[in-house]
Amino acid sequence: MRKFTHFFYDYFIQLNLSENSATYLNMLALLVLLVLFIIIADIVARRILLQAFSTFAAKSKTKFDDLLVNHQVPKNVAHVVPLIIALKCIPIVFADFSAFESIVELLLKLYCVVLVLWIIRSILNTLESFFKTLPRLRDKPIDSYIQVLMLFLWLIGVGLIFVMLTGIDIKTFFTTLGAASAILLLIFKDTIMGFVASIQVAINDTVRIGDWITMEKFGADGTVIEINLNTLQVQNFDMTITNIPTYALITESFKNWRGMSNSGGRRIKRALIIKAKSVHYLTDEQINELKKIQLLTDYLTQRQDDINSYNTSNNIDKSVLINGRNMTNLGVFRKYIQSYIESHSAINKDMTIMTRQLAPTSQGLPLEIYAFSSDKRWQNYEYIMSDIFDHSLAAIPYFDLEIYEFSNYSPEQE
Repeated sequence: MRKFTHFFYDYFIQLNLSENSATYLNMLALLVLLVLFIIIADIVARRILLQAFSTFAAKSKTKFDDLLVNHQVPKNVAHVVPLIIALKCIPIVFADFSAFESIVELLLKLYCVVLVLWIIRSILNTLESFFKTLPRLRDKPIDSYIQVLMLFLWLIGVGLIFVMLTGIDIKTFFTTLGAASAILLLIFKDTIMGFVASIQVAINDTVRIGDWITMEKFGADGTVIEINLNTLQVQNFDMTITNIPTYALITESFKNWRGMSNSGGRRIKRALIIKAKSVHYLTDEQINELKKIQLLTDYLTQRQDDINSYNTSNNIDKSVLINGRNMTNLGVFRKYIQSYIESHSAINKDMTIMTRQLAPTSQGLPLEIYAFSSDKRWQNYEYIMSDIFDHSLAAIPYFDLEIYEFSNYSPEQE
């Protein structure tokens, strides 16, 4: 062993150097050689592992090994080789300097803890990327679980480093740490709440990556692009990014549009406000004029026959229009809109189609159109809805109806 520990010592003595100087120079020479050897070993180990992994990844059908290379797992693992060499050779280099040996060995052990954590982190990042390629897990908050696991491992790593630096017994340290758990819970409150929330979100399938959500409190209205331990990122339709605390998903209300996206259509629910004074009974002349509207021809003919038959059989005095059964312009208009929507090419015929009258208000009589567009894309949906209401508004005068419009005008102003 002395042959290696004092490899340059005799040479320096022959140069008429003092024993003390020869000892220090011997240590420095050995240290330089060790550093050079470690650098060479690190380069060789990295090239061998990278070449081996790359060759295997090229032949393999799975993407996991490709992801290992992308996340530098072989490169990080290769650092283990020079670390082992350093730990084995330190006693040789610092044989005459036990104090230096202890310090360097401690630093190497600390580096060993960090390196192990770094290797585990790169492996976990690989697993995260791999899980996101699986259809069943692609929309799950994998980031949250990886972050929690890494947080736990970093706590252990920091604890080990602290134990190494202070010399405290590891059992005593973690016992004391357990007693301080209340403080840790306070410090990591948001992280713990986020972790619990992410688990509940995953189990209940509340939100997935790619879902369209609306959360008015945080000004979010867009697509979920990331779910991690502390935040949920939403890319709004104006291309801004909103960060929402993950735990807000279980403490605050929000709207998830996934049900609409997965359904056969997107709901149209909007009303026309009809001026109540414009509603009236239809005379036979008016009915005959409305029969020219093709969507109403058959309906009005059959309906008029039924009403005339009923009024005749019951001896109804029709000199007063209100007597007996009658048709109103609003009722015929409602039937027209219903028929128009049912024949519209962009409306899903397998879902609810309804034109209904809502309760009268101080502004007028709401006539609501309720249907579902086949195309759920926002731009196309808005176009379809606008097209329906463009037509409906233009059709109103044909039925002698009026739309309510607020005005500050009063006869007294004249």
